[in-house]
Order: sequence, then C-alpha cells, then structure tokens
Amino acid sequence: MNTWHQFLFGIYPYIALTVFLLGSLVRFEREQYSWKSDSSQLLVKSQLRLGSMLFHIGILGLFFGHLVGLLTPVSVWDTVGVTHSLKQIVAMTAGGVMGFVCLTGLVILLYRRLTSDRLSANTTWRDKLVLLWLLVTVVLGLATIYVSSSHMDGEEMLKLMQWAQHVVTFRGGAAAIIADVSWVFKAHLFMGMSLFVIFPFTRLVHVWSGFGAVGYLGRAWQLVRPRV
Repeated sequence: MNTWHQFLFGIYPYIALTVFLLGSLVRFEREQYSWKSDSSQLLVKSQLRLGSMLFHIGILGLFFGHLVGLLTPVSVWDTVGVTHSLKQIVAMTAGGVMGFVCLTGLVILLYRRLTSDRLSANTTWRDKLVLLWLLVTVVLGLATIYVSSSHMDGEEMLKLMQWAQHVVTFRGGAAAIIADVSWVFKAHLFMGMSLFVIFPFTRLVHVWSGFGAVGYLGRAWQLVRPRV
C-alpha cells in the first residue's frame, strides 16, 4: 500500500465529506438565489421528460442501493441468512438495472444539451462537468459488474463494505482493507467521492431541497378563500 492509496482511500473521503457539507452550507447562506436546478424546460422541451425521468429513477436507485448495501453491517446479513454470494448477485442485478437506466437518461440529457444550439448557449461548464462526471462514474460502476462476475464468492464486495463502514465510523485502517481490490472499484470509488467535492458548486445542490421537501407532506392545509 503506497502513500497515494492511503491518501485517496484513508484521508480523501473526509476531505470530500467536509467540502460537501461546509460547501453546501456556505452556498445556501451566501448564494440562495443560485440554489436551484436551473430547469431547461422553457428553452427546449424535447427529450427532457424521458431523459430526466430515467436519470432520476436510476440515480435514486443507485444512491439508496449503495447506502443500504455498503453501510448495513455484515452481521445483519448473516443474521437474516443472506450469504455473501447471494448478496453479491442481488447487488450486481439491481445495480446493473439501475445503472443502465441512469446511463440511458444521462446519455439523453447530455445529447440534448450538446446538440441544441439554444440549450448549449445556456449551458455552463459546470453543467457539462456534472453530466460527464456522472457518466464516467456510472460507466465505471457498470464495469465493476463484469469484474465481480469473475469471483462470485462475495469476498471483494465484503472488503468494500468494511471500507465504507470504517470510513463512516472514523475507524483507522480503512485504506488497507481495499489495497488489493481491482483498480475498477478504486476508480469508481474515487469518482464517487469526488462527486461530493463538486456537489456544492453546481446545480446538484437542489438535491438538498428534494430531501427537505418531504417535510411538506406533514404540513397543515393551506386555506384559500375566494374574494367576495
């Protein structure tokens, strides 16, 4: 295990998390008028509904799938009788489906932005960066399925789970756990962590508002009276 590996998978996760949280807070405090998704529907309507729908379904499925799959303690899966091999099969299947759905949506959205002169003129370099970064991250994630198919015992997946759980619980030695996993997994992890770094500086901040909107489900009814 060299110095770069130790930095990228032992220290960088905390740098990414700090930038993600503090950057989002500063963005909300200082630039609230830029806190929006910048919808392009008024500029060009074609392909937006399909691309956006596929992308959001796929990305949400991948996010919660990674969240549950990586952070659920191994002892929980063992207690309910889910073997490491079975968990890997489920992860590969669900991740493959959601990854393909997300990738299809991303390709549609990226094609739409790059082929429309009107939309391209209103697209910032940050917008292109986000789409391309997500595209590469998802492609690498799908590539891990091919790598995983060569060893179905679930042991490499177990190492990734232990790495993630060591990171979020601030335990040392996280980088050493994945020292010998395939470079594809490492590249996917790096791209995923770096997405949190660029998050506060792009339109991705609207994701916070999406989670915050859940509170509206429990609010009181708004009374509207007609003018007499």
